[in-house]
Amino acid sequence: MAKYSIILPVRNGGEYIRICISSILSQTLSDFDLIVLENCSTDGTSDFIKSLSDPRVKTFPADRPLSIEENWGRIVSVPKNEFMTVIGHDDILDRNYLSIMNDLITKHPAASLYQTHFKYIDSKGNLIRKCKPMDETQSATEFLAFFLANTIDTMGTGFMMRSKDYDSIGGIPVAYPNLLFADFELWIKVTRKAYKATALNEGFSFRIHQSMTSTSSDLKLQKGFEQFIYFLRQLRVSDQELAGPINRYALNFISMYCQGLAHRLLRTSKNERGGQSVGNFLTKCKEYADLLVPDNDFNPSRNFGIRLAKQIDKTAFTRALFLLFKKIYSKPIYS
Repeated sequence: MAKYSIILPVRNGGEYIRICISSILSQTLSDFDLIVLENCSTDGTSDFIKSLSDPRVKTFPADRPLSIEENWGRIVSVPKNEFMTVIGHDDILDRNYLSIMNDLITKHPAASLYQTHFKYIDSKGNLIRKCKPMDETQSATEFLAFFLANTIDTMGTGFMMRSKDYDSIGGIPVAYPNLLFADFELWIKVTRKAYKATALNEGFSFRIHQSMTSTSSDLKLQKGFEQFIYFLRQLRVSDQELAGPINRYALNFISMYCQGLAHRLLRTSKNERGGQSVGNFLTKCKEYADLLVPDNDFNPSRNFGIRLAKQIDKTAFTRALFLLFKKIYSKPIYS
């Protein structure tokens, strides 16, 4: 029996699935299985996976088209080896990713979550930037503090954990729409079991492209954000140690996403918002702040970019001018 399971949920992986799987099967450490959760692809992905003759590839096809939540939800039920990692179909593992992880696990056998440093790439595979540096070990309290303060980068690919730990917490929480923010909750829950260990070496590339920033529904993003706020509220009430970083850094976290999601709303036409306005969303953000940090002085309108977005959103004329300007000038006006 192999030691590692690399789990790849996919539907219509396009050109990226070949690159992703090639990076997995080229690992210098071969003690792994590749578990593909194939979700009724219609673009040739299924045929490509069937053509693979490598005995390490184990495919679990869906019997009907599943939502992303349903497909990722299957991870709990499939057989897995002692350690597991999940990869997005458009991300790439370095050839020594598993070797780095194996050395890290040997060095930190008591840790519950493992990660390597990584880099961000664009749709063509070009380097965007390297991730922010991370300490070799982080307690759950430290991990949560760094995460809320935005001093580390946390993405869905590259993490390793014991399969029994993943299963014991129910896997990735599938109640999040499109799994937006779901991985944040997952990593915090797994780290709470012991601590997080991070290799200083780079081990993978996380791809950022247009579909990540433009096709996710604003309403689903807001719903996922809200659900994560409720998760933080639960932590604050149930865990005194984690209440500390939430009290100190939650307002920073809310402010960051308040600005980002408000700007997305401004770039979205009125008939695609489900009745949401920038002003209404800012009111919700204040409610989130009150939920996590009572007696705070949080006021998103102090931020010039947010205040400007709210003002532009007040009339159809200013919204139309803004959208026209965005077509001509694609760079962010404020960020």
